[in-house]
Amino acid sequence: MSRAVKQPVVLVKWFRVVVWVLDRVDHFPKNQRFVFGQRLADRAISVLELLVEASWSREKPRLLAAANRDIEVLRWLVRLAHERKLLTGSSISRPPSDWRSAAAWLAAGKNML
Repeated sequence: MSRAVKQPVVLVKWFRVVVWVLDRVDHFPKNQRFVFGQRLADRAISVLELLVEASWSREKPRLLAAANRDIEVLRWLVRLAHERKLLTGSSISRPPSDWRSAAAWLAAGKNML
């Protein structure tokens, strides 16, 4: 009998955010996709990598603090994309639930990994 490995909640939630970011970046105009879109995608994936590493590491506080900083930068990048009309109001409506809950868990320092 194989035992299912339970995935950390924050990791699953952030994975959904990464999928959302990558889907939106794919629809950016070509002149913005490779400069601005790449930054968004790289930052979202960086947070995912930090969360995976933190789930296996003894250095959780340092890694989670770095992930929290990256999430804050990503929030500002999404805000900038919205201001530049690369993301419309309807296209930014989905991620905040996963985004906010993942960020809140990290900020509160909950033991989610």
